[in-house]
Amino acid sequence: MAWSFSVSVSGRFPDSWNKPGHHLAQSYKHSLHVLRNAPLAEISGALGDLGTLLPLMTALTLQRSVSLSSTLVFSGLSNVTTGLWFGIPLPVQPMKAIAAAAIANNASLRDTVAAGALVSFAVLFLAVTGLLRRLADVIPTPVVKGIQLGAGLSLVISAGGNALLGGDLSWIHQPSLLDNRLWAIVAFVGLLVTQRMPNSVSALVREGHDAAASAAASVTGRRTIFLPYALLVFTIGLVLSYFRQTIGNGGHLLPHFWLWHPHLYTPNWLSPNAWAMATAQLPLTTLNSVVAVSALADELFGSDPFPSHLPPSAIKSVTAFGSSVGVMNLVGCWFGAMPVCHGAGGLAAQYRFGARSGASVVMLGAAKVALGLFLGETLVDLLRSFPRSLLGVLVLAAGLELAGAAASLNEGPSTQFSPEEKKERWTVMLMTAACLLAFKNDAVGFLAGLLCHGAYRLADRLESCGSRRRLQRRGHGERQSLLS
Repeated sequence: MAWSFSVSVSGRFPDSWNKPGHHLAQSYKHSLHVLRNAPLAEISGALGDLGTLLPLMTALTLQRSVSLSSTLVFSGLSNVTTGLWFGIPLPVQPMKAIAAAAIANNASLRDTVAAGALVSFAVLFLAVTGLLRRLADVIPTPVVKGIQLGAGLSLVISAGGNALLGGDLSWIHQPSLLDNRLWAIVAFVGLLVTQRMPNSVSALVREGHDAAASAAASVTGRRTIFLPYALLVFTIGLVLSYFRQTIGNGGHLLPHFWLWHPHLYTPNWLSPNAWAMATAQLPLTTLNSVVAVSALADELFGSDPFPSHLPPSAIKSVTAFGSSVGVMNLVGCWFGAMPVCHGAGGLAAQYRFGARSGASVVMLGAAKVALGLFLGETLVDLLRSFPRSLLGVLVLAAGLELAGAAASLNEGPSTQFSPEEKKERWTVMLMTAACLLAFKNDAVGFLAGLLCHGAYRLADRLESCGSRRRLQRRGHGERQSLLS
């Protein structure tokens, strides 16, 4: 029994897992190549998902639902590990359902970390048993695209919510001189100007890789222009935060040296609140952090022009992503770290702002570890002062990028759909996204999309049965007329 289980499990993992040294060498080679040819793009892309991380992490820290220093250290280590292994800008972001519930209910630290660990145990079990891969194989593509579309639009809606752009932002009046609608407009205009940045980054990498392209560029005098939008916005935001702290508090609450003192916490495994938060998070993690991320990564990097540098098996493996999510929280939960996972929105955001390899998240992870070790809790007030106007635009851009992934639903060199089939696929995708948004629940959207897809397939089967019966009746009538 044990032998058969081990054989079946080993067959579900990518072949590259059997040669980890070779796999890591490929990822490292690819990441180093991209970093050398587009360093600003990698740095800018690393900051692309901060619009999701900063507000949730800060809110949870302020109400003592997580430890900021432990969150920075362990999420940073997760960034470094996933960046080195996968070789793509795979994000490490908060578990949103748990974060939202913890903020709404003012959950204790022990309840919050227990919820994250429970989700990780479940996802890891699904991954190592192969159930997660089977689940991904049977989920229709329109449903996955609908989850991506709904998640992207959810980010757009949250960008306009009271916590960001839709709050009490004024124009130029005090006390909002350093965080107002004018800053939001400037950031939005900058976003429009740099909206073709992904193509520019790809060209930068291609020029560095292809000697012929580099020679042609030198002859014609043309070089790809890249503007690190997220890096500029984040830097401006930090400067504004510094001045807000200096003006409002006389500089007393600025970050200062504070060595990390780790404390052990026992997760409250039997808390009904923890189980409720985990139950709400599990469908979101399974669908958006594993299935949708795998599909988006395959779409963004599956046709990479330099496949010799990037192991595609690591990108396309649902089992690998699920195992990564399952492991991330099983250590940090004992130190009060915020529950984290991967996310399609974060991947889209980091890709949108220039990241093309694991180097981006490795640099981000190293910075987070350093901040957690030497500044830690003293960063809370600076993060709290970060301009909502700039954060809101970053979240908006991330949402639009993720929602845009749904446009390729009926595209592809090997896909030929009739006009009726294309309409049905769009309907299933829109049904999934609409129910996800209406009920603010990924599981509801997922079930609605499956039911819509199943209704179409049932109609096809009934129509097929009816056609066969009509043909049989016609055949029987012809035989009778010939015999009469």
